[in-house]
Amino acid sequence: MKKIISIIGILFALFLLTFSINVYANDTLNATIETDKDTYHSGETITLTVKFGAELSTYTAEVKYNTNLLKYLSVDDGTANDNGQRVKVSFYDTHGGSNTKNSMTIKFQVKDDFDTSNSTGLSFTADSLAGPDASPQYEDISTPLTKTILVEPEFIDYDIDLNYSGDIMKNEEKDMKLVVSSSMGKYYEHTRITAEATTPENETVKIIGVDEESTQHDLITEGWGAEDGDPIGGRDVIKELNFKGLFSGAGDYSIKLKLVNLDDSSVIANKDFKITVKGDETENSPENTLDNNINNETVENTEKPNSLPKTGNTIYFMILPIIVIIVASYFYLKKED
Repeated sequence: MKKIISIIGILFALFLLTFSINVYANDTLNATIETDKDTYHSGETITLTVKFGAELSTYTAEVKYNTNLLKYLSVDDGTANDNGQRVKVSFYDTHGGSNTKNSMTIKFQVKDDFDTSNSTGLSFTADSLAGPDASPQYEDISTPLTKTILVEPEFIDYDIDLNYSGDIMKNEEKDMKLVVSSSMGKYYEHTRITAEATTPENETVKIIGVDEESTQHDLITEGWGAEDGDPIGGRDVIKELNFKGLFSGAGDYSIKLKLVNLDDSSVIANKDFKITVKGDETENSPENTLDNNINNETVENTEKPNSLPKTGNTIYFMILPIIVIIVASYFYLKKED
């Protein structure tokens, strides 16, 4: 009977010890993970820190990552093994409990061979967790601790151009090309191009484009794009659209073009264009008006002279012949006498 009671006592003591260790582990080792920021661009370094919640003399950790977006750089301590999809880090305190760790740091770098914003996660698990002097033992972290981050390229703002060649004449169609471009454009699912015009008084302007269904649209009054918007974004984006501009009269016009995100009505890019429209070649020309005035004066002076032109030498040319005749007559008469 005493042996049975002893065995029961031992089993009960082992049960209590096991229970206390489990409670200790669950209550003490409260690990967390964090990164130095939430959004990273191509080429930037990501620093992931794991806080164990206790001093550890040994652990084996595993961090999984997206190999299409990130590459492993380094770990602060321990032996690391990277297979391109996860990094396995083994640490053991070789100083007999004087070099324990309560956290670990691992670094990754964002790759530069993608062209869209991507949400990705870093996942942490661990086992072989032990405190100083290998005691106490802690439960494995088998349910992954995850941290979600956003990685994206260094986006370049979109540029808008409205190109044409030569002069623009009133009431004459002018071929125009609208270009939206970016060497690394942020991706938008639903966009539309709109335009606003400022014209001379009582004048109008139309910028007409034809869609794939051969339907005409006026960029000024309707905008351009599918009803629910067009996608845009990526590396070396260039969107070219052909239009015909028609301006009712001569003068200075202003066209403001906008690329709009329909999802939140925000303006992605905008640009103003100053356009001078000419009238007929002879219409309202200051040079022509001056020439006409000079010609009219010349014609009027030729047809209706008011007086003879006068100069300082004219009277001498009239008197000189008379004097010559008088002197010649005097010498002739004297010779006859």
